[in-house]
Amino acid sequence: MSGPDGRARGGATVQSVDRALDVLEALADRGGSAGLSEIAARTGLPYGTIHRLLRALLARGYVRQESDRRYALGGALVRLGGVAERMVGVWAQPYLEKMVTLSGETANLAVLEGDFVVYVAQAASPRRLRMFAEVGRRVLPHSTAVGKVLLADRPDAAAVLARTGLPRRTGRTVTSVDTLLAELELVRDRGYAVDLGEEELGVHCLAVPVRDGNRVVAAMSISGPAERIESLDRAALAEGMREIARDFGTEVGPGR
Repeated sequence: MSGPDGRARGGATVQSVDRALDVLEALADRGGSAGLSEIAARTGLPYGTIHRLLRALLARGYVRQESDRRYALGGALVRLGGVAERMVGVWAQPYLEKMVTLSGETANLAVLEGDFVVYVAQAASPRRLRMFAEVGRRVLPHSTAVGKVLLADRPDAAAVLARTGLPRRTGRTVTSVDTLLAELELVRDRGYAVDLGEEELGVHCLAVPVRDGNRVVAAMSISGPAERIESLDRAALAEGMREIARDFGTEVGPGR
């Protein structure tokens, strides 16, 4: 069946949308830019199909071509991403407040944008001495619990770390790639990550993944003074946080 402009409707249109999104996600998974062969390997699409999709995305500004002929995510995504982040922050608020009730500490939501962690929402602890991670703040992932959770889901985590380096933030920051990759394996096994004063001395954090199906799309954390976090039952707290994060993932996942 065709529309007034003669173009096919239905399955073919939906398939084109799916494939265009596959291309955008492939670029995001490669840190924001990739060559044609990398996109093909990631999506499994024929080169001709990828070329056709890229032309459409280039025309709308969702993709740009760099001087080395690699393709990169385009500026038109910035507006969409900013609006989406604000909406996700609104949706996350009741779940973050549940984490505050569970732990007594400040709760945060963070995502990975390119190679940086960005804090997109927060619910403050009711205690007088409490921790804050300013919404909109961008940090490198290696020294934060949320960053470790997000990196642990990335098959190219080693490549991300090669691009960013592991600068020392405190005397407790992990600065060895091999050591951090081993820790990411532990994060995958136990389902949570910790930051024990690695980003800021005296501040400890615990983070869990937010999943959209099998993919980790965000991280939720609690943070507070080291002595208070260390007094908590870490395994029990992580299990309660994972339950809240699962509920949030259902809220923002496909079909909502």
